[in-house]
Amino acid sequence: MTPQTGPSPLLIACALGIEHLALRTGDRGGAGGPVTVLRTGMGPRAAERSVDRVLADPGLDGAAVLATGFCAGLAPGMHPGDLVVAEETRDPRGTVACVGTDRLVKELARALPRRTVHTGPLTGSDHVVRGPERADLLATGAIAVDMESAATLLSAVRTAARPVAAVRVVVDAPEHELVRIGTVRGGISAFRVLRSVLPAFFEWHRSLPLPRR
Repeated sequence: MTPQTGPSPLLIACALGIEHLALRTGDRGGAGGPVTVLRTGMGPRAAERSVDRVLADPGLDGAAVLATGFCAGLAPGMHPGDLVVAEETRDPRGTVACVGTDRLVKELARALPRRTVHTGPLTGSDHVVRGPERADLLATGAIAVDMESAATLLSAVRTAARPVAAVRVVVDAPEHELVRIGTVRGGISAFRVLRSVLPAFFEWHRSLPLPRR
């Protein structure tokens, strides 16, 4: 087994077209290796299928995987545009520990100094969470919920041992519930934040140990 000498790939996975647009129009300079931005489609099943298919490509052997996009905040005091860095993702099928959380928090604070960064468990759901269900999920210890991150990271670590992480932008929260992304102030704020996260993702990726073959 010898160390890999070239830069490792990075797979960034999101679900929605508007999330993909934000990432495509963000600052793509400064990447430490090949970067693939994947739109998986909405929901855990779509995320799992898409990630399994893409990671079967030999060109992504050893890729780090980062799940991103929008989420629903669960904790009181969260606001649209806040950032969530997952310490772990979880759903009924299992829990995946995230790698390099402290580095992500540091780089996001540097890239977006006016935004609050929350850390904690990110839970998965197979539907959009509304109303009282937020309190039930908060009681489990989770600080935010989305439909794809847990499935994305479960698929990623099932195919091979690799660094994984999840960073989400709060698009609605208990006191700021959103009906349609992009049509109100909260959705627009979250979109602008998501456009600005790529430099932090690239710094996280650069900080990872090179994979070995």
